[in-house]
Amino acid sequence: MSIETTSIYDGPIINKAFYEKYNDITPPWGFNGMGEIVYRRTYSRDIEALGRKETWPETIARCINGAQQIGAGYTQVEAEKLFDYIFNLKGIFAGRCLWQLGTPLVEKMSGVSLVNCWMTSISSIDDFKFLMDHLMVGGGVGFTVERASVHEFPKVREVQYITHEKTNDADFIVPDSRQGWSSLIGKVLSSYFETGESFTFSTTLIRGFGAPLKTFGGTASGPEILVEGVYDICKILNDRVGKKIRSVDALDIANIIGKIVVAGSSRRSAQIAIGDPDDFLFLRAKNWNRGDIPGWRSNSNNSIYADSYDEIIEEFWKGYDGSGEPYGLINRALIKKTGRLGEKVNDSKVIGTNPCAEIGLEDGEPCNLAEIFLPNIESKEELFEISELLYKTQKAITTLYYPYKKSRDVIQRNRRLGQGITGWLQATEEQLSWISDAYENLQDFDEEWSKEIGINQSIKLTTVKPSGTLSLLAGVTPGIHPAYAKYYIRRVRMVSNDPLVAYCRNKGYNVQFDVGIDGKENHNMCVVSFPCITPDHATLAEELTAVQQLEWVVKAQRIWADNNVSVTVYYRKEELPEIQEWMAKNYKSNIKSVSFLLHSDHGFALAPYEKISEEEYLRLKSKIKDSSVYVDVLNNMSIDNLECEGGACPIK
Repeated sequence: MSIETTSIYDGPIINKAFYEKYNDITPPWGFNGMGEIVYRRTYSRDIEALGRKETWPETIARCINGAQQIGAGYTQVEAEKLFDYIFNLKGIFAGRCLWQLGTPLVEKMSGVSLVNCWMTSISSIDDFKFLMDHLMVGGGVGFTVERASVHEFPKVREVQYITHEKTNDADFIVPDSRQGWSSLIGKVLSSYFETGESFTFSTTLIRGFGAPLKTFGGTASGPEILVEGVYDICKILNDRVGKKIRSVDALDIANIIGKIVVAGSSRRSAQIAIGDPDDFLFLRAKNWNRGDIPGWRSNSNNSIYADSYDEIIEEFWKGYDGSGEPYGLINRALIKKTGRLGEKVNDSKVIGTNPCAEIGLEDGEPCNLAEIFLPNIESKEELFEISELLYKTQKAITTLYYPYKKSRDVIQRNRRLGQGITGWLQATEEQLSWISDAYENLQDFDEEWSKEIGINQSIKLTTVKPSGTLSLLAGVTPGIHPAYAKYYIRRVRMVSNDPLVAYCRNKGYNVQFDVGIDGKENHNMCVVSFPCITPDHATLAEELTAVQQLEWVVKAQRIWADNNVSVTVYYRKEELPEIQEWMAKNYKSNIKSVSFLLHSDHGFALAPYEKISEEEYLRLKSKIKDSSVYVDVLNNMSIDNLECEGGACPIK
């Protein structure tokens, strides 16, 4: 959805006269221009009335004016301070807010349009529909496939013959909307578990691949991926006739839904699947040495629940030798009873996490995020102030409407927020020394502001998240992760027909087709490689052992994060005994969530990071050309008028 008027850019709290003062100032974009490209790819919206895309000052104005509309309650001075902080990349709203705040969609879909990710337990058809619904609005979804929950499904009744017809007289004509797609998947599952009735369906109303998705960003998947997904689900269920589905079957169905949603689109959707620690089928689901692994299994990160180290069986560690994707760990018991380490809370209804595992969530609960770029903060007072200003928008989001009752109930009760700090291992010692006091200040501010607006205090407020996309804007290390190397390639994925792909080729960046875990090229998605250099004072991954990285997790969990710390620990195969020894001593009381990745030889094609030499860095950088003329073309490219109807998001 494009913005049809310019009024939001000349709003009641940030007006045009104010933000135009920033037009001639170059923002401090990170990583050799990658930050600006990521902004243009992900957050710069079309301005319908002007026939061009937003500038950075316009994006910020839209967001702050939009935040004020939903009840952030900024004074004029606060709004202008926040604008300056965001412009200079000292802190920022969540990515969903950057894209949606100030748009008509917030009026149509309320809170769903602004929160990032959700959690559900897969125990019914409605849970699959909940998952698909929230993936299709551009969020991520965490889901449990514990045997106890999956076992609640009845036995698969009988073989079904669900067929696609290219006619208008099929039993079910799929509407061209997210609700229509979700209804089809629900109808397929119902035929196996409830009705026992086969049917035909038609996709004649669905527009083809590549049309832009104006509402949530990205482009259309086209009907083919939906048809393929239905047949894949049918095959799984036909193989289980007369039996209960297994956790791995539930995993596959959820992953197929993820494939349907993201295919051909740059829409940002993600999944985490969480299973039992002793579920061998689940543990082997991404072990590529065991034969063909369905490509759709790349759509989720996988973790296990383990409340103590003793629950982790030997099979879990087999994925750590490079023969498969290593699984993460979720310590649900510690999440339920602890805020910051050493501080008790009652968070007993948590069942899982968001896809990056930085927030423990109840069934139907979303994560509500914001980010502070610590290396760019100049004083403790500045840290306090930007934390309070971002908080006001986060808190306002909890007061909005959510369509699922279970979500409304838990949001109103918990008012859970996740304000993140990123760039820990690029920050100075002085900057790090401010963090604990900033947490205490935010707790006090939450108590005061919650009383003033008449709602509950937040059950938890802070987190450390990966900050993969947002950290690229500012050029800081993501979350609590060290810089990958002194010189490295950072890869960013874009849909193949995105104009920015042509821009990147024109500018001299390396561009190639993506490759899935099945080794096949995906011609719908391209990977752009950016040469990067790390500041001299930043800590490098190769300078830290895996155990030293884990100690940093404990530190962040103790001084800032009352939710979780999301981290992927880089390790080498020879470090595994040391990791296991440390985990045996510390896991139960100090780690809420953790995942691991081999520093190299991890088996992933076109991994997000790749170490290179100084010579290679200089060679690649020398190829980057000035393409300002092309940027002007990009800013003013034609805009396709495609809108949402009736609050439904067209799959177009």
